[in-house]
Amino acid sequence: MKKIRILAINPGSTSTKVSCFESEVELAVESLSHPASELKNFASIPDQCGFRLGCVENFLLKHNIPVGGFDAVVGRGGLLKPIQGGVYRVNPAMLEDLASGRYGEHSCNLGAMLADLLSKEAGCPAFIVDPVVVDELDDVARLSGLPEIRRISIFHALNQKSVAKQTAKKLGRKYEDCNFIVAHIGGGISVGAHKKGRVVDVNNALNGDGPFSPERSGGLPSLGLAELCFSGKFSLPQIKRKIAGEGGVVAYKGTNNFAELLSMAKNGDREAELLYRGMAYRISKEIAMHGATLEGEVDRIILTGGIANDAEFMELIVRRVAFLAPVEIIPGEREMLALAQGVLSAMNGEEAVKEYVR
Repeated sequence: MKKIRILAINPGSTSTKVSCFESEVELAVESLSHPASELKNFASIPDQCGFRLGCVENFLLKHNIPVGGFDAVVGRGGLLKPIQGGVYRVNPAMLEDLASGRYGEHSCNLGAMLADLLSKEAGCPAFIVDPVVVDELDDVARLSGLPEIRRISIFHALNQKSVAKQTAKKLGRKYEDCNFIVAHIGGGISVGAHKKGRVVDVNNALNGDGPFSPERSGGLPSLGLAELCFSGKFSLPQIKRKIAGEGGVVAYKGTNNFAELLSMAKNGDREAELLYRGMAYRISKEIAMHGATLEGEVDRIILTGGIANDAEFMELIVRRVAFLAPVEIIPGEREMLALAQGVLSAMNGEEAVKEYVR
């Protein structure tokens, strides 16, 4: 089988991660840092596109990798309208929605924009894979209890689907034939019920739903939140930051660094130790809830994300949820490899390429 050369781009708020693949073999990778002093000159995220493009081009020059040598360029998907999971061709409708911020502004919006520009230089197609807005929820999962508020799907779709497919392959089965509960555990936490290839229920990890995390509040007691909102002490932007960015561990201990929390706990800080155990407890409850979502038919529970590297924390979760199904632990974030694998499956004819329609 012909080896396919892929350039993968994952823009973050203060960095752009770039990887060059030959099929699934990573030839070169670097996280290009963008200090705040450099980014402050740009009025909006789309305005950063030219600057970040130059950084990627310099990376390629540094590694003596010609742009024209790629068969495909893939970018991290951004905030688009809710769409099914899969591989999408970058098209004008997608670029318009990302550039305008129609569904929200985030640095990940630059992924498709950069992929488009570099693919034109390379003379090859541009794609995105499983963006954060993947929405495959069952209708019953959209009900919140108030008609004014609808549950929506925003989660770590790229990594969740990647580890689910990896686990299905390990079992000698197709992803579409399996039922998994996948917990991505990092700065944000998302726990998804994967039923026969669809994520039929998942918490909104962007806006603080689900378990509390190093920097998100998680689901809060409704009346208590309402009283806080109308206390006169906080503006709406301040409340939003308390829910996502300044909630969770950082609200209690002043740090969103999980390693620092663990260090505090091991040095006798009882509140830090309680938070450490409490976060594992809330994640376990969210996982167990999806045992009902999948009607007890769970092939595997999969724990992934950066915090999955902490064996002691994993054990706190495993001992609460292992009664549901065997547990697979796949630490870290496989985002770059997941992007490349998505493109490979499309270019090898294993998966249909989808078109984004406004």
